[in-house]
Order: sequence, then structure tokens, then C-alpha cells
Amino acid sequence: MAAQIPLWFVLGLRISRRIAPLLGLMLTFNIGGLLSLTVMRDLDTGPMYVAVSTFLAITSVFYAAIIEDRPERLQVIFKAWTLAAVATATLGILGYFHAFPGAEIFTRYDRAMGAFQDPNVFGPFLIAPSLYLIHGLLTGRLMAAPLRILGLLIISFGIFLSFSRAAWALFVFSAVIMVIILLIQKRSGAFRLKILLLALTAAVLMVLTLAIALQSEKVRTIFSARTELVQDYDGGHLGRFERHRIGFMMSMERPLGIGPLAFNKIFPEDEHNIWLKSLTTYGWIGFVCYLTMMIWTLCFGFKYLLRERPWQPYLMITWIVMVGHAAIGDVIDLDHWRHVYLLFGILWGCRALEMRHQSKLARQPHIAM
Repeated sequence: MAAQIPLWFVLGLRISRRIAPLLGLMLTFNIGGLLSLTVMRDLDTGPMYVAVSTFLAITSVFYAAIIEDRPERLQVIFKAWTLAAVATATLGILGYFHAFPGAEIFTRYDRAMGAFQDPNVFGPFLIAPSLYLIHGLLTGRLMAAPLRILGLLIISFGIFLSFSRAAWALFVFSAVIMVIILLIQKRSGAFRLKILLLALTAAVLMVLTLAIALQSEKVRTIFSARTELVQDYDGGHLGRFERHRIGFMMSMERPLGIGPLAFNKIFPEDEHNIWLKSLTTYGWIGFVCYLTMMIWTLCFGFKYLLRERPWQPYLMITWIVMVGHAAIGDVIDLDHWRHVYLLFGILWGCRALEMRHQSKLARQPHIAM
């Protein structure tokens, strides 16, 4: 990406005025990170952290620009994402069951993490590809169904073995919301029956897969522990929720934040809350930018959600996953999750496509909306 981005812009890729607000918000967000460095006594890895944040912000703008340039790239992006998801989920599954010597490098704390460094990032990464496959099952040709079902089973099993409660909730929420939206969007009774039958079949297959997995005592033990609503590290002394309360109070007195990665030097663990993370690492400026960016993105995504466009399925999938990520951001830190920046880029790219489409309609008023 570091090589591609400047090359594409040198070769003529441009940032339109439709994408410029995303660039402005992302850069201002990271200016907040630079300002937070000024309050740190020991910079340590702080500058590198902000440098990575800035790089990821630029990738988001890059995704939006290439989508606006050619909307056909949306299909390429989702196919590549799905292939990557199947590959990393397979690694996580093989690692969890120690399928070959050294396979445990694809796990952490007896939880599958694939080629990632954390099961809590691995699980959510798989959600958008799983929705892409579900959408293909519900709306695509039956000839391709076996491959999609196989891919979906691998990905969903990978999500399960991540033992990430956020990923489990995100998967169920996203699948249910997408089925509801499709039922609203499609008026044909036959199509609605097809959706309901296929959704029911997929649910039965997943339940059977879960039942088979729970035959393993190791899986059953971890599953039982992870299904507890509040873990010791959530509600205990200086647990997740208490750290949130103290952190927010502390941030009210520190408008520039406390610096990247400084929170876990004060408390036992990191923030595990994207809103608190934006305050501590990027200051009030970063918090306002991130909140503005998230609300703006979700609002225009909802506005364009049901419009019949070639890019509508991709917008719908991405918007649903982004809503879920905004929700789990209350209990987990999304900063530096590369796929979240991809989600922002896809949605802003679709926004640019919609605005360009509307401009064409305005010049040709005889064309129906």
C-alpha cells in the first residue's frame, strides 16, 4: 500500500470534492494525535503510532478515490476480502486444532486468530466477507451456492473459534439486519420466500456446525466461559468499565489527551473503548473529528441504503458492518483496525458515486430518479 498509493496518484488518481471531507477529517484527527505527543514525557513509540494512524487514514481516502474512479472495483475489493477471510479463517481453524506442527502460532490464549495478532480483530474482520457470501446466497444464482456455503461455513466457524463476544454479536446482528433490509427492499413474494428458506437453511447448518464443535471438551469449556455476560476483567477492580469511567473523567481535564499508548502505563490494560481512545490518544480535536466522521458516514449510508444502484449491495453490506463496529466500539478499541479504514473508504466511495449520479440526473431532469 505504501508503494501503491503515491504511484496511483502520480498516474492520475485524484481526490474529488466529494471525498475531500473524509481527507480533511482524517488528517485533522491525526493532527490531534501529533498534538498529544507534546504532553508526553517519554515519546517512546508514540511518533510511530501516529505515523501508522496517518498512513491508515490515507489508505481510507485511497479506497474511496479508486471506487469513485471505477465502481467496478467494489466487486474486486469484496472478492479479494472474501478470499483473504477464507484463508485466514482456515489458518485459525487449523491452528486451533493443532492440525500440523507449529500450528499454534495461529492462536492466542486458546482462541483462533488466523494470520492476525489478536482474536478480537480476527473475528470482526471476517464479518463483511460473511455478509457478502450470505448476500450472494440470497440473491445470486443457485449454481454458485455450494462454494458460497462452503466459504460461509469456514468463515463462521473461524468467527466462532475466535471466542470473541464482540465478533459473535456482530455476526448475528449483521446477518439479521441484512435479511430484514432485503425483505423490505424486495417486493416479490417468491423472492421473499427464497430469502426466508435460504436464511433458515443457513441457520440450521450453522447450528449443526456449532453442535458438532461443542462435542470437543476444550471448545465447550472456553465457550462456556466466554458466554458469561460480564468477565472478571470487565467488572472487577480497575476492570474495563471502571477504567472507562475514570478515563473519561481524566480526559475532561486534558484537552490534548495523554499521548498514544500512555493509558496502559497508568492502568492495567488499554482503553478498550474507541471513544475514550480518541480522547486519550488524539485529544478533544480527535474525538470531535472521529465522532463527526462516524455520525456523518452512518447518516448518508442510511440515506442511500435502499436506492437501486449497481453499488447498492456493497454499500448495504458495508453500512451494516459499520453500524455494528460503531456499537462494539463501546467495549473494544477499533483504532488501527485496517478493515475499519476500508469500511470508511468504501462508504465514502459509494457516497461519491451517488453524488455524481445525482449530478447527472440534475442535468437530465427527464430521467426518473
